[in-house]
Amino acid sequence: VVAIEQGRNIFNNIKKSVVFLLTCNLGEVLVMFVTLALGWPVPLIATQLLWINLITDSLPAIALGMDGDDSDVMNEKPRDAKESFFSQGAGIHVVLGGILIGLITILAFWYGFYELGYSPFDKQIPEEVVKNARTLTFLVLVCSQLFYSFGLRNSQKPFYQIKIFSNQYLNGAIVLGLFLQLSLLFIPVLRNAFKLHLPDMNGWLMALGLGLIPLIVLEISKIILIKRK
Repeated sequence: VVAIEQGRNIFNNIKKSVVFLLTCNLGEVLVMFVTLALGWPVPLIATQLLWINLITDSLPAIALGMDGDDSDVMNEKPRDAKESFFSQGAGIHVVLGGILIGLITILAFWYGFYELGYSPFDKQIPEEVVKNARTLTFLVLVCSQLFYSFGLRNSQKPFYQIKIFSNQYLNGAIVLGLFLQLSLLFIPVLRNAFKLHLPDMNGWLMALGLGLIPLIVLEISKIILIKRK
């Protein structure tokens, strides 16, 4: 019985990590594909994408794989050995979550031009304007992925039904990710190396506000599903 319980928890943790990675990467692919298809400037340069993949994606994914045991895991029905990895809504979760992260990031990229009086469709755009738009894109994408990892600790229970801060590895991954992200912006050498722009107050508020949207939508969807049951 104990072995079955441990096996279920291990499987769930692996699934959390994979769903998180696929969701985040789908969002990144969508941002690059849509903006380039529209003829806009490149929203993220290679070093920024590499940073996201190494820091924002990897650390929370590893931490989700080390999540604590779910006390209700033995109340679930036995899983069919032939059941798809993306069954029970996991596939839909990846697609919808990735699309949402991608759309809000594209919105941030557009706003980076708009707040300085330009449009991404313009032919002649100053480098500082493009840098501002990329910075907002970078920030929103990182924040949305880090915050979103909180909601993936349990695919069915909303945050108020779990000990949301009990996974110290995830807490540390998010704090470290935010700290490193701020270091890129406030340390001039790193900021220049990654071709970033120090955001104004509107930029910080947008990064925080848009970054929380995927997590909020995920938690609301859990609450709705619980009420339907």
